[in-house]
Amino acid sequence: MAINLPSHRARGRRAPIADINVTPMVDVMLVLLIIFMVTAPLLTAGVPVNLPDSRAKPLDQDQKPVEIAIDDQGRLFVNDDEVSDAILPDVLGQIAAKNTGDKPPEVYLRADRSLEYGRVMRVMGELNRAGLNRVALVTVGGTDGNTASQDAR
Repeated sequence: MAINLPSHRARGRRAPIADINVTPMVDVMLVLLIIFMVTAPLLTAGVPVNLPDSRAKPLDQDQKPVEIAIDDQGRLFVNDDEVSDAILPDVLGQIAAKNTGDKPPEVYLRADRSLEYGRVMRVMGELNRAGLNRVALVTVGGTDGNTASQDAR
């Protein structure tokens, strides 16, 4: 082992320190981690919809479902893309045609609680006509505040 003893020749000069101080970098990384942990749940819902309450348990999910949302103004969104009522059957037909598996893709229907019942049922009728029969109505958990969905087959 070598020991670095001060000599008389280097009395006025200090040797440079070769250590890296990682504490500021760790602090910045922890702050970024906290920011991402807080904002990640807020990025899941693309269309703001005031969902009704329910005490149903969440459904198990095999594949990425098709998300259909109807906002409080009655606008219709399929996977965050606005769709008019006139082209909805064509869009649903294309989704059903893409399915090559043994069971149809699951559809999550999110509708604002202020909508009339007939508006939601018209969309469900178009889903049934296209052959998309695995429809889950998405609600907000009633007592514990968790997001839940109720299967409406």
